[in-house]
Amino acid sequence: MPAAHLNRLFLGTAAAIYVSVSLAFLLLERPGLGIAHFFYLAIALVALTLGPVWGTAAGALATVLYTGGVLINHALPSSEILTLATPIRLVNYLAIGALIGWFAAHYRAANDALQILAQRDLVTGLPNTRAFELAIDRRLASDYPFALLVGDLDSVGLHEDADRALRLVADSVAGLLGPETDVARVGSDELAVLTPCESVEHAAQLAVRLERRLCEAGAAVTFGWSAYPREGANALTLYRAADERLYARRVLREPRLHVPQLVGA
Repeated sequence: MPAAHLNRLFLGTAAAIYVSVSLAFLLLERPGLGIAHFFYLAIALVALTLGPVWGTAAGALATVLYTGGVLINHALPSSEILTLATPIRLVNYLAIGALIGWFAAHYRAANDALQILAQRDLVTGLPNTRAFELAIDRRLASDYPFALLVGDLDSVGLHEDADRALRLVADSVAGLLGPETDVARVGSDELAVLTPCESVEHAAQLAVRLERRLCEAGAAVTFGWSAYPREGANALTLYRAADERLYARRVLREPRLHVPQLVGA
């Protein structure tokens, strides 16, 4: 269930509990019965949904409803409000709301941090393949034209050099193509770029321009490209088209590394 729907369910249930417990307290409460303890459920639901501030407010509301119920319910002596039980109940309600809200807020913050870490390459800090898959799914769902560029670092030996080069390339690509660009590490020496683009020709121009600018910055990268929707309607087709162009361009640039020598040639 989406978080927004779950939050509405929790708050709706809390409101129903406030109303039903208040009515039951007015009609059925007798000394020692303890119907007001059910207010803790409503306080907990509000605190889980909205955090410590609203959890504390929910505790204060429960105290007000409890006090009003004592005044209205003739089976309960109104003098009970003046006893030590009322401030103790107030403190308990407020404390429960604040504590549950605090733990819920910290749990959400920790969960968000874990979600971010799960979508980051641990070495470079770049978005990883999982983040790339989510990014391309969002673009496919939006149905706006975009380009997929797949880049491979040229002549990188050590892992440390590759990591440093990938960070440089990612920063440069984001600066060159603007804030609507997604860059992710999808291999040891490979990255993927998603950026708004109107045509295959435009995607090719972007790839060449990026190669030139990155070369000037000290990073040699070869890019392949594909364009949505002309060259594919899903991530696999687009990635395959871009990867084939990347490989073909690497072959053209380094023919002796890829073409076997003929005997006697």
